[in-house]
Amino acid sequence: MGDFQRIVQELMFWSEGFAALISILYYQRIKNEYWKFFVFYLVFAFVSESIGKWGDHFIEYNKQAFYNFFVIPVEFLFFYWLYAAKSFNKPKLFFILSFIYLLSFIPGEFFYPPNKVMFSLNYTLGCLILMILVIMEYYKQINSSNILDFGKNRMFYINLGVTLFYIGTLPFWTFFELLKSYREIYNIYFAYFLISGVVMYVLFSISFLWGKQNS
Repeated sequence: MGDFQRIVQELMFWSEGFAALISILYYQRIKNEYWKFFVFYLVFAFVSESIGKWGDHFIEYNKQAFYNFFVIPVEFLFFYWLYAAKSFNKPKLFFILSFIYLLSFIPGEFFYPPNKVMFSLNYTLGCLILMILVIMEYYKQINSSNILDFGKNRMFYINLGVTLFYIGTLPFWTFFELLKSYREIYNIYFAYFLISGVVMYVLFSISFLWGKQNS
């Protein structure tokens, strides 16, 4: 990893912490809305990254399993809930998509070793499901009577951040093992992964500063 990537990786970590801090500061304003769970999500994400960054100095644990079986699934399931159950008001869709996503862990038990950096099958499926929800959200926003006030829509910033990070880096993680053989392409895409992560958490912060409850 080059110096630039190390700097951006550190910046991504602290931008995640900044987003969590902003969300905590706004908690009192949204504690009676479902958006309070977005605060919990951001705090969870930052604490999880902190464990991934420093946890091995205090406890012995399998970092890959921690992310593959806990952190990443929780993050995907949260976004399925936020989009399907809340933004679209379709809780049944949330349960169906979550069930499909969780089923993808079964073949992973047979085809992937426990120290796999990323389970490409269920991560790819998880991102594809999220991409469908993202497209649905864009369609909803475009057809909204409040389209001219998109800057006040909290979901606009969240959707844009998810698009840049999760959807934008889908090919990188899907073909991760293949891309490692092409170092120049790998380094460029890894840099995009880090930069888009920073941008996503900045957009999440902005969603509290400028956005309002989704309409």
